[in-house]
Amino acid sequence: MNELKLAAFDADDLVVISAHCQDALAKPVEAAYDRRTQTFVLPLRRYAWEKKRRFFSRGERRLAVLSVARVSAVRSTNIDQSADESVLNLLAVQFAPNGLEDDPGGTVELIFSADATIALEVECIELRLADLGAAWQTESRPAHDL
Repeated sequence: MNELKLAAFDADDLVVISAHCQDALAKPVEAAYDRRTQTFVLPLRRYAWEKKRRFFSRGERRLAVLSVARVSAVRSTNIDQSADESVLNLLAVQFAPNGLEDDPGGTVELIFSADATIALEVECIELRLADLGAAWQTESRPAHDL
C-alpha cells in the first residue's frame, strides 16, 4: 500500500496538497482545533487521483488527515455546526497572504462545495496531509461541470 505523506511550507507546496485533497469528503463535526498547540485537524476520505486506472476500473478513496499548524483563529462560512452527519466536498486548499512585506502569515482557506469555507489564520504555511492506511474502492469518480 502506497500511503501518501506530504508537507507544505510555501505556496508551491500547498498547490500539491490541494490537488491531492480535491474531492475529498469531510464531516465538519470531525474537525478539531487545539488552541494550546495551535493545530487544526480535519479527517478526510480522500479520492486517490494519483492511482492509475483503466477506463472501466473502480476508483479508490483513502482515509487521510489534513493538519494545519500555527493556527491562531478558525472561522467558517455556510457550515452547519449542528448537523452531525453533514458531509462536505473539499474542492481546494488556498493561501491568502497578509500582504505585509516579510510577513509569512495569512489565511489558509479550505474551500468546499455549496459555497462553504473554513478559514484558518496562520503565522505561516505549515500543512501536512497523510493517509492513515484505510482504503476502499468506489464506483463513482468525482466530476465537475465546467
